[in-house]
Amino acid sequence: MITYRTDLDDLAEADLTGFFVGWPKPPSPAQHLAVLRGSYHVVIARSPDDGVVGFVNMISDGVLTAFIPWLEVRPEFQGQGIGTELMRRIVAETAHFYSVDLVCDDALRPYYERLGMIALTGMGLRNRAAI
Repeated sequence: MITYRTDLDDLAEADLTGFFVGWPKPPSPAQHLAVLRGSYHVVIARSPDDGVVGFVNMISDGVLTAFIPWLEVRPEFQGQGIGTELMRRIVAETAHFYSVDLVCDDALRPYYERLGMIALTGMGLRNRAAI
């Protein structure tokens, strides 16, 4: 049974393996943990036998705006509704915000649209050397 929690107190770098599959240069476990600990809100999915199997994080000003930079579920756990539940839980914390945004590849747009998000035009910079 998958459990969901927001407490990161006992989360360690060793818990954060198997994520960022296909990324050209994934973050290190130390960077990953630092990002989660520095986030405004985080939800972690855990399996009793397999540890952390998914997570979502949010950064925010805490007043009107939020951004969801990462939603990841380990490949062997995808297709079980874990990502949807992670998103449902983190978005439930945002009812008072004016905007909650995220950026995704075109192939993922239908997934996020099913969760009630709408497509927006955006711009960004990527410094892959930072990872």
